[in-house]
Formats: sequence, C-alpha cells, structure tokens
Amino acid sequence: MFKMRPNRAILLSSVVAFCVIASPLAAVAAETDSPTVKLRIMETTDLHTNMVNYDYFSDKPTDEYGFAKTATLIKKARDEAKNSVLIDNGDLIQGNPLGDYVAKIAPLKKGETHPVFKAMNLVGYDVGNYGNHEFNFGLDFLANSVSGAKFPYINANVYKFDGDKDESNDVNMFKPYLILDKEVVDESGAKHKLKVGVIGFVPPQINQWDKANLEGKVITKDIVKTAEKFVPEMKSAGADLIIAVPHSGFEDIPQVENMENSVLYLSKVKGIDAILFGHAHKIFPSASFKDSDIVNVAKGTINGVPSVEPGFWGNNLGIIDLTLKQTDGKWSVADSAVSVKPIYDTANKKSLVDADTSVLDAVYEDHQHTLDYVRGSVGQTTAPINSFFALVQDDPSIQIVTNAQKWYVEKHLQGTEYEGIPVLSAGAPFKAGGRQGPAYFTDIPKGDIAIKNVSDLYLYSNTVNAVLVTGAEIQEWLEWSAGQFNKVDTTVKGKQELINFDFPTYNFDVIDGVTYQIDVTQPAKYDAKGDVLNAGSNRIKNLSYEGKPIDPDKKFIVATNNYRASSSKFANPDGKRIVLASPDENRQAIIDYIQTSKTINPSADGNWSLLPIKADVLVTFKTSPAAKTFASDLKTMTFVEESADGYSEYKLNFAEFSAPVVTAPEPETETEPEQEPEQEPEIIVDPGPIVSEDIAYIVKKGDTLSEIGAEYGVDWKLLAKINKLKNPNLIYVGQTIVIPATK
Repeated sequence: MFKMRPNRAILLSSVVAFCVIASPLAAVAAETDSPTVKLRIMETTDLHTNMVNYDYFSDKPTDEYGFAKTATLIKKARDEAKNSVLIDNGDLIQGNPLGDYVAKIAPLKKGETHPVFKAMNLVGYDVGNYGNHEFNFGLDFLANSVSGAKFPYINANVYKFDGDKDESNDVNMFKPYLILDKEVVDESGAKHKLKVGVIGFVPPQINQWDKANLEGKVITKDIVKTAEKFVPEMKSAGADLIIAVPHSGFEDIPQVENMENSVLYLSKVKGIDAILFGHAHKIFPSASFKDSDIVNVAKGTINGVPSVEPGFWGNNLGIIDLTLKQTDGKWSVADSAVSVKPIYDTANKKSLVDADTSVLDAVYEDHQHTLDYVRGSVGQTTAPINSFFALVQDDPSIQIVTNAQKWYVEKHLQGTEYEGIPVLSAGAPFKAGGRQGPAYFTDIPKGDIAIKNVSDLYLYSNTVNAVLVTGAEIQEWLEWSAGQFNKVDTTVKGKQELINFDFPTYNFDVIDGVTYQIDVTQPAKYDAKGDVLNAGSNRIKNLSYEGKPIDPDKKFIVATNNYRASSSKFANPDGKRIVLASPDENRQAIIDYIQTSKTINPSADGNWSLLPIKADVLVTFKTSPAAKTFASDLKTMTFVEESADGYSEYKLNFAEFSAPVVTAPEPETETEPEQEPEQEPEIIVDPGPIVSEDIAYIVKKGDTLSEIGAEYGVDWKLLAKINKLKNPNLIYVGQTIVIPATK
C-alpha cells in the first residue's frame, strides 16, 4: 500500500486548506472588482388628493383607491429591498372635494401644510414631479402648497416668461433635475455611493389648459427636446443612473412638436435608464398594451428601457427593480424587472391591504371638514340624475350642467354687445365608466341635492367661459365629439362594441340648444386630438336650430369651460373667440342655479340621438350594473349579460331610436294697440354712492363689470372705455378697475 511521506502530506493539506480558505476570498475579491447593486424604484402618480380611501361623492369608504392604502404597499415594498427610491409623478393637489376644500372653500394659508403633504411626508419620498393639474389653482397656491413638502420638486420644461424670442436666455421656472446621493449596499454587503439623477416633465399644453393662471408668467417646451438638452448635462454632473419622470402618457403615433403623450419618443433619448410615467390613468405593463418591436409587456420595457405607470388615485404602486453592475468604476443596468402592485383585487372584489392608520390620523381633521362641506344641501331634484346611458342617449347628468351654464352666461351677457345672440351650452359626461371601472358613474337619487352631488356632476375646477362660433363651426365641433364611437359595420353579424374608449368621455361634448343625430355607420372625421382621420366623413346629421337646418353663417354663443375654450380648435378656431371668461367655477354656477330654482327637474330634453340603423346588427355598450332599474323602461336597449370586468352589457335596438325633440320658437302674435298706462308712482333709482375722486377697485370672485358699475352708479360702458377694456366680459380676479369720480 502506498504511503505518503509526512512532509508531502503536510504540503498537500496546506494546499487544500489554502484552497478552502481562498475560494470565498476570491469570490469577495470578484464582487469587489465588479459589485452588484439591486435598486428598487417606486412610483405613485395621479393621486388627485385621494389621501383617504373614501368616495366623497358616494359619501362612503372604498377599498379601490386612496393613498392611505398605497402607503401600506410602499412600506412593505421598501422593507423587501436593500436599496430604494420613492418618487411621486404629480397631479396631486387637485381632483376631489378635499382638494377643492383646501384650495377654494378654506384656502390654505401661508405656513399651513397641505393635507397631501401631511400624508406623504410620513413615507419618505425622495422627489416629486409636477403634473398638469398642479397649475389649476395658480402659481401662488402651488408654491404655498409645495412649501409643505419635506422632499424636493423638479420640472425641466417649464420656463419663466421673458417676452422675447431668444431661447438662449430662457430661465427654468423650477429646478430641472436633481442628483440624489444615495448610499447603497451591494449583494456582498459592501456600501457604495450612487448618484441617482431624476428629471421631470409636464405636458406643454398647460399653457392652454390653464391660460388664465399662466399667461404672461411661464412658457413650456417640448419634453423630448428638453430631455436631449439636460440628460447629457446630468451625466456630466456625475449621475450614475438617470430616471425620467414625465407626467405624460404613451401613444404609438407619429412624433410632433410639443406632444402631450411623449413617452415613446422619450424612451429613445440616450442616457435614460428608467421611466416613471403617468397622466393617462393607465397601468403599464398590463394586458391593455400589446407586444411590439417597441413594447415588451412581460419585461415592462419601452425600446428596452424599463418603464412603469401605476394607474391613478393610489390604486397601484409602480415598481422597477434594477440590477446594477459596476465595471471600471462605472455603473450600468444589467437587468430589470417591472411590476405594478394593486391595493384591490378587481376580479374577486376584495381588498389586498389595510389602510395605514398614521396617514388617516394625519389628515383626519381635513377629511372631517371636507365631509361637512360636501354634505351641505343645495336644493331638490324631482327625478334621479345618473350618467348610466350618457354615451348612447341624451342624459340628465349633462342636461343639468348645460342648463346651469346657459342660465349663467345669459345673465352675464345682459347689457353687452352679445345680448340677443342665441346661447347654446356644451357639456360632457365626466363619469361614464371606461378605464375607471363599473363604479365610475354619477348616480344621484331623487330628493336632496348636496354639494357632493354637484361635485359628482362636475369633477373639475373649471371656470365658466363662453365662445362665439358659427353654425358651420358647431357642425365641426360635434363631428369631433362624435369620435366617441367606433364605426358600426352593417355587413358584420357578430358583436360590435360601440364606445371608443381611446376617446376620453370628457371630450364627448353634447351641445344643447340645437338638435342633431349621429350616424355611427360612418367613420369618425376626427380623432381625440382633433386631427383629421376621414376628411369626407360626416357623422352629424340633421343639425337644426329652432326646427330648421342650421345656418352655417349664423353666430351663436356657446357656454363651456376655460379648458375647452382655451385649448380646443373647435370651440375656439382662431384663438380669439372667448367673449366671457368668468372667474366663477362651473360647479358654482350649477350650485347657484339649483339654489335659485330650489327644485329642479333634470330630465334630458332629447336634443340628440343615434341615427337608426336599418341593418340587423349586434351593437353593444357597457354600463354600471346599477343601470338595470332604469334600463328596463327603455326600448332602445336590451340587457345581454354581466361581463367579466364587472360591467353590465346591453344591446342597442337601433330601430327604436327616434328623431330628437325639436323645440320650435314661440310663434309671433299680433300686438294689441298700446293703451295709456295708469299713473305709477315715480321710482327713484339709487345712483350709488357719490365718488369724490377716482377709486381703484380690485376685482373679486363673481364680479362683472355691469355689477361693479351698478354698485358705484357708473355705466359699465363708461368703465370699459376708461379702463380701455376691449372686451368688457374679460375681467379677472385681482384686476384693477378705475372707478371715475362722480362729482
């Protein structure tokens, strides 16, 4: 038997021992040479002031949304990761009655903390980005609100207005980007310094949407061009990793200047490692997106860049998990995984997380004040008001809005050059299901109307505007609105879905005061953005005013809102059509209308309908399950089934659709010869206070020039002349009006 000599045995055992000891050391050395760091990036977006999991419109708790529940997900997701970053992507301070209360009813004072930041400061955000709705209440309110955030804010494509056309001297309104110094731990436990660059963007259209708040104060620039300018600068400043945070959606359409939804083209900008997006209230990655050369749904990438969009109102938390490798001192993304964590199981209708009690406690008083506000009574309705069928027939939830707007505009145009021009009114269904789910409908029972119901009818903090348009322009406005519908093919025997949910329902304008029908067998003339799809198509049929075909040249005033009047080429074709720009909100006009009327009958007047189809077609639409009670009385539709996504599906019976109801003008009657009136006592009109010297009057909310003039005994026309007002209806809160001396 072979025996090893002692010295050889000692040598061999030493070698073995060295190998055993050396192997882990070699692994550590290899890790040190090329360390791996796993970084979790978390995103919230489009919270719209939904801090509490509470539906203020239905006045009851909800499990389907609310930041109090998202906060629980954030804490859990952070505990699962060694390294993390938390970012909010805007549309934060506007969107529900809590936001309205803090902005309008009991306005936030300097030094006070906005309730959204009372909540969000508890969970450790690293940075926030501005959304378009941040500008709804003006720059001063925005600055005051954000001062309460215990984390910094960014935006790269909003600049200070300087009045010149020299882009080289433009100055950013906000800090365009941040480079966060993060201490991270690699997979071996070693610590590293990682410089994380974060850059934010907002839709350039804010200058149109919030013209009254932003004109002459800021300008906006293209998102992609802005990224191409700043990303190299961020790299030069030492950023190891760059996260782009556009408050912008994804659309696979040709690129144009100042795109609203520019994520596709932003993903092509060299140097961007991850994208957190929002604005469109969608979920990415999800089944609603399709795989292509651009999009990898399973991987959650757009052009290879890991990207996430976590819905809206806190219903999901977006997560990007990056695996970073350091080679020769430089970090790069070696791998990624993208996920969206929901707070609610929509399929099984059950809550997945509990609300974070610290968040609920932080905003408790603000929540209670909001409840007191929304429960305040306004008036009575003699019939239910719902939006279950707003997309397929004339509807009471729109009718009450258009009635109130018309009432308001007619009153405010009295005594002006526009008095006597027919006033029409445009309204759209804000809550009509769609991506927001089967519970997203207006449903107000007969009886008391509270402020919460008015907020339910009109979700946004828009202000009343009126535009001057012609009959021909109304036709095109309605053609655009009719893009809400898919084309019905009369040769197809299978089921066809009527509603095009790529066309936002808040753009489906119904114009009351005219009658018309919509032929859905014709292709849409325009897409949702107003771009021409089929120039020769005309879906709008039998457009009439007072029972006669509309005169293309006749002038009309259309009551609408500041958003539509300032941003739509159909409502304002040349940008010069606004004849009334009121500081009063549309919601306040509705409240005033109901309070003045005390009791309203919101029944729709039937001024529009779908044009009957003679062919045997199976055309369906989806609505709330709660619609059954009302649908049973309608011949125009038949219940089909409860769909898997929670909606009720109905078949439309096109043969039952009738022509719109025509309201003919009052017939002219022969006038009786005038008789000598009885002697009336002389009425002495109060000329108002004697003004011994000129007064500088500051316009307040609700003021009109005629009312100011009446208060001081001065004709409004004289005020318009003295103050050089080209349009006496365009006065703004805070504007100075000179009241001349009366003696």
